[in-house]
Amino acid sequence: MRIISLNAWGGAMFDELAPWLDTCDAGILCLQEVTRTPSVHGWTRFDDAERSLPQRANLLADVRSRLPHHQGLFVASDSGPVQARDHGHRSHQQDFGVATFVAETLPIVGMRSAFVHGGYAEHRDEWPSDGRPRAALAVRVLDPEARRFVTVVNLHGLRDARGKADTPARRAQAERLAELIAGLRENGDLTVVCGDFNLLPGSETFEVLAGLGLTDLVREADTRTARYPKPVRHASYLLVSEPAAVKRFEIMTAPEVSDHRALVLELRHCARRR
Repeated sequence: MRIISLNAWGGAMFDELAPWLDTCDAGILCLQEVTRTPSVHGWTRFDDAERSLPQRANLLADVRSRLPHHQGLFVASDSGPVQARDHGHRSHQQDFGVATFVAETLPIVGMRSAFVHGGYAEHRDEWPSDGRPRAALAVRVLDPEARRFVTVVNLHGLRDARGKADTPARRAQAERLAELIAGLRENGDLTVVCGDFNLLPGSETFEVLAGLGLTDLVREADTRTARYPKPVRHASYLLVSEPAAVKRFEIMTAPEVSDHRALVLELRHCARRR
């Protein structure tokens, strides 16, 4: 089974992202920064106090059209105004969150989502630049080839304008995430936790997750592309409960489809007897 995690940057590089989606061959694809604007398609513009970015109006629908043989799950963390380029530059309320796409050959036997920071918020006038709520999405699937269950958790962690250092809010986020993982997975599950954590490699979050038997595969590697200009290159991570089950792990450097690099995990077909 191939599991891929990517912060899709709202589809800002959709011309590069779209053909990559056609060939990525993911059994499970975990995307962060996914947009959904009902009845609007094409391009929008996102603005907050720090940034102005092009975004897809409905990246969720865009990806679903590219992955017709996957089941698409989406959880919104918050919503706010965007300007729609193809609709007279009128303002529309856009949902923002995480999405997980599961190949139709993998039965979904459980799913759960939870807010790991704050709760759902509607930003009617403008998007805040940090402190926005964050939700995580977990799925439990049967891998028929390996004859075992796999729990995959997709996270987009709290952004703090002061940086990626540990804070009480990030500690609370880690504890909520651990509760979500423990609440869905069952004994014997191979567990994968991935996403844009917005953390430094030495964060106490990894200590919390180590308490669940999870090992970080990224460590201090660069997970940013040339599109990201800032010097701190740490953002995305992927953890597994059984490193011996990893056939291959890659931090994808090419093609560039976002300001984040995709994390690509291939699991061995080794069955766990139950």
